[in-house]
Amino acid sequence: MNLPKKINLANLPTPLEELAYKGKKFFIKRDDYTGLEFSGNKIRKLEYLLYQAKRSKTDVIFTCGGTQSNHCRATASAAARLGIKTRLFLWGNDSNIAQGNLLLDKIYGAEISFLNKKNYLNVNGIMTEEHEKLKKQNKNVYVIPEGGSTTLGIWGYVSFIDELKKQIDLKKIDGILCAAGTGGTAAGMLVGAAINKINLKILAVNVLYTKEELKRKIMLLAEGCIAGYKLNVKMNESNLEIIDGYSTEGYKNITDKKVKLINDFARSTGIILDPAYTGKAFNAYYDNSLTKGKGKKVIFLHSGGMFGVFANNGKYLRNL
Repeated sequence: MNLPKKINLANLPTPLEELAYKGKKFFIKRDDYTGLEFSGNKIRKLEYLLYQAKRSKTDVIFTCGGTQSNHCRATASAAARLGIKTRLFLWGNDSNIAQGNLLLDKIYGAEISFLNKKNYLNVNGIMTEEHEKLKKQNKNVYVIPEGGSTTLGIWGYVSFIDELKKQIDLKKIDGILCAAGTGGTAAGMLVGAAINKINLKILAVNVLYTKEELKRKIMLLAEGCIAGYKLNVKMNESNLEIIDGYSTEGYKNITDKKVKLINDFARSTGIILDPAYTGKAFNAYYDNSLTKGKGKKVIFLHSGGMFGVFANNGKYLRNL
């Protein structure tokens, strides 16, 4: 196989822990421990993307997301470590009292362009226009799409399966449940399972796109990776299951009922879950796996995102 190279930034391997919640035992993969300043799944993807950016002698990295984007914050942090400037195109408004990920984006020195929802729908076109302007100034720009979800970026979770199989016998596991925004994490795990010839269910909780759109994105990424890197594997599409209905309030919002479960989980285990991704995913995990006694068969992937909690402190405090 023509395997891509990466730069080592994350603290790997992350722990696989066995916990109990409300009398039910389950496995949780702690990808919130990839490193505090990166905190989460994004840095696994960025190890591959930033290797390429560094090799290309990049002057500026462009990427995009919401004002509380974990991916954008992780990119700004990792790029600062490598001495590369970052420009973020964020859906939302600026704030003089920025909190959470937006606060960190500013501390890391990222240049930020704020876009309304209408303009953000054309964010790729806007990044292309700005890229062309800098090219005329002889600046080398490396563009990372939303979530770092590219056929290169998903190698972070292709290799994740190799890491996980050293911690547990995956042939005794039915599946892995994760939050899914742009779908790169789920796509990588699908490909990793196929390479290892493991019949493993990937349960993706859609928090941003519709069920149909997310499935299309995941399959395009996975199939693109297999074709692009000439991997001699066959992927079973039926191993992907989208768990719908846990983000009906919208990507940037979360219901009081979900926050109550998040808070109770924190008081019982000491583990913080965020409002956009892991909190919604755990609500799905609780309903579909934990209450049905499947916690030892389905691994919950904690993909990080703790900084989003601080930007939503009112919701957490209201539901204690």
